[in-house]
Amino acid sequence: MDGKGNLDGAEIQAGCGPLLSDSMTVQKPMRQRIFEHVRAQGQTARTDITRALGISPGSATTLTAELIQQGLLHEVNQAHREHGRGRPPVALEIIPGAGHVIGIKLSHERHTGLLTDFAGNTIAQTELITPLGTRTLDVLVEEIDRLITRLLKHTDQSLQDISGVGIGLPGIISHEDGQVRWSPLLMEREQALGTVCTERFGVPICLENDANMLTLAELWYGAGRAMTDFAVVTIENGVGMGLVLNNQLYRGSFGVGLELGHTKVQIDGALCRCGQRGCLEAYLADYALAREASTALNYPVHQQHSMQATVDNLFTEAQGGNDAALTIFRRAGRYLSLGLSNVMQLFDPALIILSGERMRYDYMYVDAVMEDVQALTLARGEQQCQVKIHNWGDQAWARGATARALSEVTDTMFGPEGRFQ
Repeated sequence: MDGKGNLDGAEIQAGCGPLLSDSMTVQKPMRQRIFEHVRAQGQTARTDITRALGISPGSATTLTAELIQQGLLHEVNQAHREHGRGRPPVALEIIPGAGHVIGIKLSHERHTGLLTDFAGNTIAQTELITPLGTRTLDVLVEEIDRLITRLLKHTDQSLQDISGVGIGLPGIISHEDGQVRWSPLLMEREQALGTVCTERFGVPICLENDANMLTLAELWYGAGRAMTDFAVVTIENGVGMGLVLNNQLYRGSFGVGLELGHTKVQIDGALCRCGQRGCLEAYLADYALAREASTALNYPVHQQHSMQATVDNLFTEAQGGNDAALTIFRRAGRYLSLGLSNVMQLFDPALIILSGERMRYDYMYVDAVMEDVQALTLARGEQQCQVKIHNWGDQAWARGATARALSEVTDTMFGPEGRFQ
């Protein structure tokens, strides 16, 4: 973490997965808990397993021996002794090649794919540039197919070697049945993307809102690994939010909650792409900034500019001292402070991580904006929520999708009908 509160990859520890247990973890079979503990630690000794999970040394020895026999764990030497006799200390480690998963982020301008092994190591990654605008379900599935094909070409793996695929996309997604209730990527609502992809690729598919995927990246690989409660707010083509409570991803009662971008900040306000008015997203997202920029930069009606180019030009003008451009960013910053203060007031997280491409537009989160955030919440004394910036790129979203796939595959493996029940 640098002096400005930015988070970077230097903070990432060995292993992958949450470092703290939760109520769901305790309910899992002990072999699964051991497997997940080893994966989260990267390497760990049996004595550490007994302490962490509260089991006897004999149980740890028996259960880890079964996991070794099943090809999921192996022993490695922790260190070589220069003095004394006896066997070097032995640690346990996930066998990376025990399985592979794919994580995918779907977005407006490009799709990103990542292939990892069972230890969370990245094997390959790729991107697919896509045309702007909405598309039919069939076209989106074809794009996913092209991305997966391109990703596998970089490895010696085939689709039959893949244990699961996680897909994150913007919108209201039902993670349980893979139904896309609404997404700005699709022309129509209520699309069975999960079912169609499962039938098309013959691999277990799990869908999730993309902000949730990025939150899983923080929980499995990033700043949230050792935290019980934190939030992730994303600002890109839209505004999203993911929340971890008690070390678990929170989705709401029906699995489609925490649409921060579609909370209302002004009655009958600006038009949002969801069709309603006054949404927070309608003041912060790319299309909102581009809409304002067209007027501020005096673009002729007939002149066509891409959304990205328009927003980039707006930022350049702001850097050059253009008052109209500065006003747009400062206004967006005020709405951002309103949204963040509401998150703090409702959920009381210890940390909020701001992420997404728009985080490079520093006028949206200058010191004055952060001061407004604290001023808009009730007095908390010294127990203030920290707001940090995380500058990971698209690969982080896809990596969160691999975490979702790894979690799903692991639950299935050790479940009642799994290979290692």
